[in-house]
Amino acid sequence: MDSEVKKLLKSHSLRLTQSRGDVISVFLDKQVAISHSDIETEIDGKYDRVTIYRTLKSFMDKGLIHKVLDDSGATRYALCHDECSEDSHKHNHIHFKCQECDETTCLELVDIPEVKLPAGFEALESNYLVSGVCNKCNQ
Repeated sequence: MDSEVKKLLKSHSLRLTQSRGDVISVFLDKQVAISHSDIETEIDGKYDRVTIYRTLKSFMDKGLIHKVLDDSGATRYALCHDECSEDSHKHNHIHFKCQECDETTCLELVDIPEVKLPAGFEALESNYLVSGVCNKCNQ
């Protein structure tokens, strides 16, 4: 198993198992938001759906990945970066969905604009999706 994978799992207090290593390797290889079915395809039936689901839940609980909602209604997942932990996810960034290649990318350096809610409303989570053509497809 790759040393980067081992380091990443250890830094998030996750026990090293073959399934966790294989799933996190998919995230590291893709570098875009991926769905449960994308992972199933990449690992070619090596693990059942429940194992993958539990692995993703463990990763989210420990601040290793976060959910990304896109315009298809499918849930995708993306790697968290330095600011996330078991206690707190910080994802105040925009997600970009390319209409050409269908990839969803975290734009970490683009903050979600502040939204002023009416009195009595409390935001617990926000998602901001921009749709268009990505830099790879736009070349």
